[in-house]
Amino acid sequence: MSIRQLDRRDFLVSAATAAAGGLGLLSGPGSRFALAREEARKAKLKVTDLKTIVVNAGGKNYVFVKVVTNRGLVGLGEGSITSKARTVEQAILEHRRYLVGQDPTDIEMHWQAMYRWPRWRGGPILNSAISAVEIALWDILGQSVGLPVWKLLGGRARHKMQMYVHAGGTTPEDYAKNWAQAKADGWVAAKGGFLRPRGLVVDPSRDVRDAIARLKAVREAVGPDFRILIDLHGFPTPPMAVEFCARAEQYSPYFVEEATQIEDVDELAHLRNKTRVPLATGERLFTKYGFAPICSRHLVDYVQPDVVHCGGILELKKIATIAEAYRIQTAPHNPQSSVSTLASLHVDVTTPNFAIQEISRPPSQFFQDLFRGDGPRFKDGYALIPGKPGLGVTLDEKVAAKRPYVPANRPRMRFGDGAVTDH
Repeated sequence: MSIRQLDRRDFLVSAATAAAGGLGLLSGPGSRFALAREEARKAKLKVTDLKTIVVNAGGKNYVFVKVVTNRGLVGLGEGSITSKARTVEQAILEHRRYLVGQDPTDIEMHWQAMYRWPRWRGGPILNSAISAVEIALWDILGQSVGLPVWKLLGGRARHKMQMYVHAGGTTPEDYAKNWAQAKADGWVAAKGGFLRPRGLVVDPSRDVRDAIARLKAVREAVGPDFRILIDLHGFPTPPMAVEFCARAEQYSPYFVEEATQIEDVDELAHLRNKTRVPLATGERLFTKYGFAPICSRHLVDYVQPDVVHCGGILELKKIATIAEAYRIQTAPHNPQSSVSTLASLHVDVTTPNFAIQEISRPPSQFFQDLFRGDGPRFKDGYALIPGKPGLGVTLDEKVAAKRPYVPANRPRMRFGDGAVTDH
């Protein structure tokens, strides 16, 4: 079995010619995406099955999908979501009855069908399921024409992508040590929670005071140029958020993320009027519809769509374009696996207003084995542009079987009187 691959030089020449003729829109008739889709159709690809794989590593469950075709090409996607792995797995499999028999290269049409036809739309489970499948469809398209996904999204807008890793600790001394180590390891930016309770009991005044002590220690440890990103996880009450941001200003954070909850946009507007620190949000928002009001009101400086929750690769690209129109930068959320990282990077390459990309840490040995040594490559705090066809990663199911699903819960924090807190 062989699939005819489009000659790369001919493909790029034809795409450039189309763009010069005014047809270079992302999904227009002369776009690289459209040309690749037409070439892939010559192979008469059809979806034959969807298969999910759930892997537990580091106390967290990762949810993957393989979309199988009649010509041997298999697309890989991810829909990992905290504490809801089995639920999103079943939501992914709900798409089997629609997709089997379909041409996998009709990506936009399939997205619209998965999103609109069930009537019940939105939310983390449904959108993560759609995202996982959509990412896998892009992987198939790229493989079928022998090109990395970013070449089908309009080509590169940069030569490398700035990254940040996670760092944390408990005491100010722990934070200082861990962040200094991240800098020594060659990273130029890192993110931590800072604002956290002692144990599981929240005391607003004390917790803000502790957080500022940690932030002060980190800034002193890493110097003035290292980028400090702060993730509040929607944890603080509105007064806590205002107080923390006001006191954090002197330490020049790169941004403060999710200082408010997502239900009330005006709460974010309230904070925006009270602080000068750059604000970011978006990991729990979905599709272009969730981001449009945030961008149009200039409520943040960075939007943080997550490619495995927001709707997938093309939806991430659309969200970035909306943000670009309002001079807001993108900093995609991504505490997931190399599948999510690569899906994000393929969009980051092509996005003029991209700023910085999240990863937890470089892949562990288990994840290197899981993905057969494939995955993103990093140098001097930056990610290099992916070069392999499709996403550029495959998953070894034998390795995955060694780490099956294990139920996992988030910490259950409360106020001192026993009331449940946000987390």
